[in-house]
Amino acid sequence: MKKNTILLFLLLLTSFSAFAQKYRTNIGARLGRNDFGVSLQQKILEEVTLEGIAGVGSREADFTLLVEKHYPLIGKGFNYYIGAGAHVGTVKEYGGFYGADVILGTELKLPIFPLVISLDIKPAIHASHSDWFAFDGGFTLRYILVKEKVEKKRFGIFGGGNRNDDNDRNRRNKKNKKEAPKRRLFEF
Repeated sequence: MKKNTILLFLLLLTSFSAFAQKYRTNIGARLGRNDFGVSLQQKILEEVTLEGIAGVGSREADFTLLVEKHYPLIGKGFNYYIGAGAHVGTVKEYGGFYGADVILGTELKLPIFPLVISLDIKPAIHASHSDWFAFDGGFTLRYILVKEKVEKKRFGIFGGGNRNDDNDRNRRNKKNKKEAPKRRLFEF
C-alpha cells in the first residue's frame, strides 16, 4: 500500500509539472558529497544550458563550467540532462589543478513555485591533483530568476487563429489598399 501511495504521488507531481513554467536563468545551492557550492544555469539554446558551479570543500575550492543537453522524460517539467565541461581549482596541499567533467542528472521544475530541483552524478578527471579521478554527485535547489516568455495563443471567434494568421491578414489588407499619390512641395 505504501509503495502504491508513493508511486501515485510521484505520477501526480510529474503530471502537474508538465504545466510548470520554463526558465532562462536560475541560481541556487548545490550540496555535493564532499563540498557545498553555488550553481548558476543559463539557457543558451532551445534544449541546451550552460551551468557554472563554484564549490568549496574541506581541502579544495573549484569552479566548473558545463554545457548540458536536456531531454524530457514526462512532459516539459521533468527531464534528464547530459553534459560535459572543464574545471579549475586549488587544493591546500598541492596548489592549483584543472581537469574535465561529465554530468548526468535529472531535474524537476516545481509547478507552483519558481524552483528547480536536480540530482546528478559528475565524474571528473584531474590533472596535477593528488586524486586523478573523482566520482562526485550532488543535489541542487535553484530559484528561477528569469522565466521563459511564452507566446499566448488566441483561439475562438474574436482571437482568430494564431499570430501568423493575423500577420498574413494585415499584409493582404495593406496590399488591397491603394495609397494616394504623394504630393511634393515643389514639382519640377
